[in-house]
Amino acid sequence: MTNPVSQLRLIVETEDFERALEFYRDVLGLPEAESYEGEGGARVAILAVPSATLELSNPAQIRLIDEVEVGRPVARSYPLSIRVAFEVEDAAATTERLVAGGADLVAAPTETPWRSLNARLEAPGGLQITAYQELESLEERAAREGFGKGERG
Repeated sequence: MTNPVSQLRLIVETEDFERALEFYRDVLGLPEAESYEGEGGARVAILAVPSATLELSNPAQIRLIDEVEVGRPVARSYPLSIRVAFEVEDAAATTERLVAGGADLVAAPTETPWRSLNARLEAPGGLQITAYQELESLEERAAREGFGKGERG
């Protein structure tokens, strides 16, 4: 069986979008693969990372890493401020499989203005996830107003 997930996206909500974009794109050096603007000042920049893994850690591991890296507890628990998005081949079928496997459905697959089919779920462990399916190519999206590929990167 081929891998049912083709991409991992870690969504970081930030009040200071410009500063965060400059840091991750220009300082850290992550190339800007896509960027979109929407109604009400909505903005997103998708920065490419050559490889991604999903690391799950229990509280004991977090304490151990704090001790190893810092010498004292420094990790902070936050209210939900990140969401992980997985690009999949079939958002509807994946959503059904995830719900059957223990996730709670927050929203059924819904077509977005940027032509993807997105489902929102609460996954075991307390993380919100999105399973999304692209309905058109990056080139097709880039041809529409308000969508594009970043000029830097």
